[in-house]
Amino acid sequence: MSLKIYNSNGMIDISNEVFTTISGWLAMNCFGVRGMAARSVSDGIVHILQRESVSKGIKVELDEDESARIELHIIVEHGVNIPAVSESIMGEVSYMVEKYTSVKVSKVDVYIDGMMTGR
Repeated sequence: MSLKIYNSNGMIDISNEVFTTISGWLAMNCFGVRGMAARSVSDGIVHILQRESVSKGIKVELDEDESARIELHIIVEHGVNIPAVSESIMGEVSYMVEKYTSVKVSKVDVYIDGMMTGR
């Protein structure tokens, strides 16, 4: 899936992978986030993803109005204020994805799939 943007100079084709990469790196750099999460299909256990595979914890859908909906599955540090961390991620991802791609972000959903202690 990709989004094609047409302007007076031609066409820009932005792949879904661009949205997931940007979203993943932004979320990973927010305070309180330990990593992106992926749920194993075979055993239902949540696994923390390595930095190279953060996009597996992200789903991006492009709507008919050419806006993006982003779903992030994360693991947070034990003891953080979960609503505050989630709000921070939503704002940062929405703002920066729009800034980098010029695509409106209609929604950012954050799913807390786990919590970890220590470093």
